[in-house]
Amino acid sequence: MQAELNQNSPVAKVGKYRWTILALVFFATTINYLDRQVISLLKDDYLEPAFNWTETDYANIVVAFQVMYGLGMLFMGWLIDKLGTKIGYALSLTVWSLAAIAHAFAKGTLGFMVARGFLGLSEAGNFPAAIKTVAEWFPKKERALATGLFNSGSNVGAILAPLTVPLIAVLWGWQWAFIITGAIGLLWLIFWFMIYEIPSKHKKLSKEEYEYIHSDKDEQVSKEKEEEKVGWLSLLTYKQTWAFVIGKFLTDPVWWFYLFWLPSFLNKQYGMTKTDLALPIALVYTMTTFGSIFGGWLSGYFIEKGWTVNKARKTAMLVFALLALPVVSAQALGVYSPWIAIIIVGIAASAHQAWSANIFTTTSDMFPKKAVASVTGIGGMAGAVGGILIATLAGWVLDHFKALGTIETGYYVMFLVCGSAYLIAWFIFNLLAPKMERVEI
Repeated sequence: MQAELNQNSPVAKVGKYRWTILALVFFATTINYLDRQVISLLKDDYLEPAFNWTETDYANIVVAFQVMYGLGMLFMGWLIDKLGTKIGYALSLTVWSLAAIAHAFAKGTLGFMVARGFLGLSEAGNFPAAIKTVAEWFPKKERALATGLFNSGSNVGAILAPLTVPLIAVLWGWQWAFIITGAIGLLWLIFWFMIYEIPSKHKKLSKEEYEYIHSDKDEQVSKEKEEEKVGWLSLLTYKQTWAFVIGKFLTDPVWWFYLFWLPSFLNKQYGMTKTDLALPIALVYTMTTFGSIFGGWLSGYFIEKGWTVNKARKTAMLVFALLALPVVSAQALGVYSPWIAIIIVGIAASAHQAWSANIFTTTSDMFPKKAVASVTGIGGMAGAVGGILIATLAGWVLDHFKALGTIETGYYVMFLVCGSAYLIAWFIFNLLAPKMERVEI
């Protein structure tokens, strides 16, 4: 009886190898966001004065990243499904680490656009590879939690960036901020090749854990069928694909806006500069870490209580869509204290990460594992296109109101867009995938 209890305990079910694999994905995601956050922290105090950037110049650099990120999502999702997670993930991380370092050698706006383009192209591989890894190593009821846990790495990366990048820039110059953060990814590769393998090829994985990983009956297919290749164009014929794609298109841009413009908002609205930004930004992304994990846990909790996957995911997504709304009041309440605005933005950003933990998981809920990276990539591309649009909008809106001497109004407009995006996305997702039926390919 004791042996049976031990075998059925949560710790036994998760297993040390699954936790180790998840930790690797968590650290890769941390590095991913650390590398992309550097430029926003150096913008106002170093790069803008050095290269005479306008808000539109900076927006164009962001757009260069987003364009290539979108193309990379489409390509990298397909490539990872084709090459497998181990090689695909390693290739992606190698290139993005080198691209991050290349920023240090840029001589002007065009140079930054080229470096950002290569960074976007290669960083696009992280989420298709990560979601595919979770689908390979976790059963359905644990995937949202696993996704929330690894996705919290994006928040940790965003926390580490303001705590380290300004300090590195002060001590050694802005170039070294890009070089040091970029080099960290190359160290990760050593552990990835030492540890990672898919469950069917993992020599130390127990039979009990392997069977638990593959315990979802609707996913039990022959090895030959699971290894069949899926063309991404054929995936566009399914409403389930479009439910995910439109959801990402409408909500991913919100995160991009927070990531690339939050330091500038705090600078323009409250006069925060350099190391002054460290604590507020660290607080925001600390909050998002909890949001990411809680968001993944919540739908899993509902499933454990007997709810259908469809009801559990959508209820959780609605909760977080509602929690994103108060960001429209951030500036109005921020007149009493900047920290009120910071906390409100932190709640909204936390809601985004909780939402993401669930919408990402819907790909493995609705599609077989062989198509997960491709669908994730298509949705990621849509999110990047949305990111391009919001970056362009932000550049135009902020420059317009800056010229009028009321840049604060520009940020109010952008927060209004950010707060409303999730409810719109939730309604459209429900229209396109009312029951989240599983696609048979």
